[in-house]
Amino acid sequence: MFRFANPEYLYLLFILPVLVVGFILLNIQKLKVVKKLGDLKLIKRLMPELSLKRSYLKFWLIFAVIVFGVIVAARPQFGTKIEKVDKKGIELVIAIDVSNSMLARDVNPDRLSKAKQILTRIIDERKNDKVAIVVFAGEAYVQLPMTTDIQSAKIFLENIDPSLVPVQGTVIGSAINIAMNSFTSDKEVDKSIILITDGEDHEDNGVQLAEQAAAAGIQINVVGVGTPEGSPIPVSPTSNEMKKDSEGNIVVTKLNEDMCKQIAQAGKGMYVRADNSNNALKSLQAELDKLQKKNVEGSAYSEYDEKFQFFAWCMLILLLVEICIFDKKNRIFRNIRLFR
Repeated sequence: MFRFANPEYLYLLFILPVLVVGFILLNIQKLKVVKKLGDLKLIKRLMPELSLKRSYLKFWLIFAVIVFGVIVAARPQFGTKIEKVDKKGIELVIAIDVSNSMLARDVNPDRLSKAKQILTRIIDERKNDKVAIVVFAGEAYVQLPMTTDIQSAKIFLENIDPSLVPVQGTVIGSAINIAMNSFTSDKEVDKSIILITDGEDHEDNGVQLAEQAAAAGIQINVVGVGTPEGSPIPVSPTSNEMKKDSEGNIVVTKLNEDMCKQIAQAGKGMYVRADNSNNALKSLQAELDKLQKKNVEGSAYSEYDEKFQFFAWCMLILLLVEICIFDKKNRIFRNIRLFR
């Protein structure tokens, strides 16, 4: 992919036709003045050191310099590049529940959207951390391996929806297990899992896996999304039709706070409930800030790589050539007839 970072400078190219017209008119005017002095062939013999073609060449060199200068100012960029970055932070795995129950609208706009809003703000604050993303419903998958590229993490997070996991259900234990295996082998840096869910665990081994994580030095913080009173589950994110059971009754999903609190306690972390205030977010950030940070090296992807250097070198070379060309023939090199 190619683009200009500052395309507004390309409007300067509209002055180029004006320069060409001005140069032509100026030369026509000069020709008229010379003709008043006499025959052109005779005048050329009287001024053997004058070379009109040199002036033409100098103009077109300056013309090309201006073109390249405008291109440099517009900053052409092409492709992608990978940069090595050194940061001081922790390793963080975000495990997000994408089961259909997360479409419930007992929080605004719905549980999944609220979870993504909270996690985006957390990622924005954790710019120096390594981040991985795990999605789970009836199965758990690594959506993004451990990386220092925070921008990529935000892009992956934005695209999360229930269709990523075709098997429905909520397997918190499997999600914790996958998250534990997503960390690096670096034992000096602290590790944490943020588990964001409505707490409806269909495996019933989440607490046991949280204890194993804590024993391995991995802290688990849980964010509960939803309300204890519960809410119906929409058939789709944009539908007003609600899911029904086999008997035709509307299915209501409730936040299982007891399960969330047990997992957080077993994982030696904290439990917070997602709401419309910033209190939960601030508490979670404060808890993560307590962890020991270490220098971590990783790769970050810059979407575009600067390519103005080629045009800058062309501009410099043409400018040097223009400077070395004189309007009049040099007496030392007058017998060298490059410009007849």
